Amino acid sequence: MAYSGKVNIQQAIDDSPFSRFHWVIIVLGFLVLAIDGFDTAAMGYIAPTLSADWGIKKQDLGPVLSAALLGLSFGALLAGPISDRMGRKRVLVFSCLFFGLASLGTAYAQTLNMLTFWRFLTGLGLGAAMPNAITLVSEFAPKRCRSMAINTMYCGFPLGAAGGGVISSWLIPNYGWHSVLLAGAIAPLALTVLLVLFLPESVKYLVHHGKGVAQVKRIAQRFMSGSLEQVTQFYLDEDRVTVKKGSVAQLFSMPWLPGTLMLWTTYFMGLVIYYVLLSWMPTLMLGMGYPLAESAWLTSLFTFGGTAGILLAGWLMDRWEAHKVVSLGFMLTMLFALALGFEHNHIILFGALIFLMGITMNGAQSGLQTLAATFYPTHCRATGIAWMQGVGRFGGVAGTMMSAQLLSLQWQADSILMFLSLPALVAAAATIYKLQRYKPHALTVA
Repeated sequence: MAYSGKVNIQQAIDDSPFSRFHWVIIVLGFLVLAIDGFDTAAMGYIAPTLSADWGIKKQDLGPVLSAALLGLSFGALLAGPISDRMGRKRVLVFSCLFFGLASLGTAYAQTLNMLTFWRFLTGLGLGAAMPNAITLVSEFAPKRCRSMAINTMYCGFPLGAAGGGVISSWLIPNYGWHSVLLAGAIAPLALTVLLVLFLPESVKYLVHHGKGVAQVKRIAQRFMSGSLEQVTQFYLDEDRVTVKKGSVAQLFSMPWLPGTLMLWTTYFMGLVIYYVLLSWMPTLMLGMGYPLAESAWLTSLFTFGGTAGILLAGWLMDRWEAHKVVSLGFMLTMLFALALGFEHNHIILFGALIFLMGITMNGAQSGLQTLAATFYPTHCRATGIAWMQGVGRFGGVAGTMMSAQLLSLQWQADSILMFLSLPALVAAAATIYKLQRYKPHALTVA
């Protein structure tokens, strides 16, 4: 097939076969998120050893555990608008380099204040990386399998976090807790080189910003099966609507505002749950009487279950109403949180509940990336995804700080786990409201 004249780049993407080109982007995005998950979870895994080594109370680590999450929030808020102006690839490459260097500084921190400072800088880079990786995959994936493509890449995050538990259980006894942070620095620095060499810029971004046809052709020819020699112009249907607002202002204008607020609410509540479990579960397990080794493996069950949940959610969202998949995941998470609080004396049953909660929680949370990517148009898509993540990351900060406060108030671990059913209920309700508010998908963007 030979293309000629004007070509709708979105239609060309949707008609393209899923090829090695798409897999390269997904794998690179997967590696970005895997390193993100590893670095984000690292402090949770080393917290018991760090507190013993430095002679500090476990609740004193609250600021350190929250520092990276604050950085993640600000990094996402800053990077989204920059990416919509300067390009997804540039911001992604720089952010990967930045958080690699910051992680290196963290590994050699000598005081609690310096550890907090370097974790904040690491978070800045991490916060900029994830939304750009998601945006790139969403803008290259054909519509028929977009949710599955995004969620396949998103599997990198829980696998990276789970791998952190396995790697930490080997590194810490042999090389000390510093070695975990050092591993989290080397990986992103190496990945930066791969991103420079193999990652393409989004063709939808290039077309929207009126970049040269030749530049778009070079990238598009890698996934379009027909000849592009006769193509004189690429266009996007959504660009025919005049955009008068900046990417940030667009999020707060009608009719986008209610959907924006619901996405933020859902993501915020989801990360309250996620980061309480990711950052504090080893400590909570110790409080329940499980030794350190078993605590690390129990925590890993949550993230390993998340991998299955993310893939299942992606498959379902390409075949069923995406909002219903996400809301169902949060409702089931609520039930499993209550069950965990009641049953924690039998390790096999307790581990099974953690694994099932990992499936439902991670599946629901990963689905929000697709909801945001298909809700916002190209000119503010990176901003929409990044600001959802940036605002939502404050939920992670709230979760880790809340857990530290509840532990200082002598709350038992089972009570903290049962408390997590409340944010799960709110997340489910916000997702259902968004579905009803925009039914039948009047604002869905290809």
